[in-house]
Amino acid sequence: MALSDVSILDVTIARSGPVAVRQFSDWGASVIRVDSPVAHNMFQPTESGYMNLHRNKRAIILDLKQQRGRDIFYKLVERADIFVENFRPGVKFALGIDYETLAAMNPRLIYGSISAFGQTGPYGDKGGVDQILQGMSGLMSITGSPGSGPMRAGVAISDMVAGQYLAFGLLAALYERERSGQGQWVNVSLLEAMIATLDFQAARWTVDGEG
Repeated sequence: MALSDVSILDVTIARSGPVAVRQFSDWGASVIRVDSPVAHNMFQPTESGYMNLHRNKRAIILDLKQQRGRDIFYKLVERADIFVENFRPGVKFALGIDYETLAAMNPRLIYGSISAFGQTGPYGDKGGVDQILQGMSGLMSITGSPGSGPMRAGVAISDMVAGQYLAFGLLAALYERERSGQGQWVNVSLLEAMIATLDFQAARWTVDGEG
């Protein structure tokens, strides 16, 4: 397996983050999924959705709101190549798992983040789900039959695309680390991913005032 020598810590929730990490587990990376006690009780590992998103991963239950849980987690960080999260931006600081904190423990760590609207800016502290981002990006306005009005795509496309973009970015960071020896923070937002997906349609709106 191409990435059998890569180790990943996965604290992702919902769909976009797990999609990014799943790429690595499918390619042979050693993934430890860190579930909170609450998440573990909500989503059982035997459920088909959980198995799809988290296949080929090992799991541990840690309460990162407690010091004992963080202490165990920090020991895992020291040996990891990649860490991935997709909380609202402020959550990582509240839990003590932000980039600056973890990079101080492991300068080679590559830190991956997915947010709804970016890490900063007027919407930076807000969460968001796929349907919201499909609407805000303009995708719905070019989806559906003529005269039907805006229509949601049938799959959670913003989650899937953002997860893929993050996976690409993390691979590039791994490649760059071979030269520099240093990790870095790679972050993607659902909104940026959707706008990138619109490609020339988005450029046409800008020029022609459509959409």
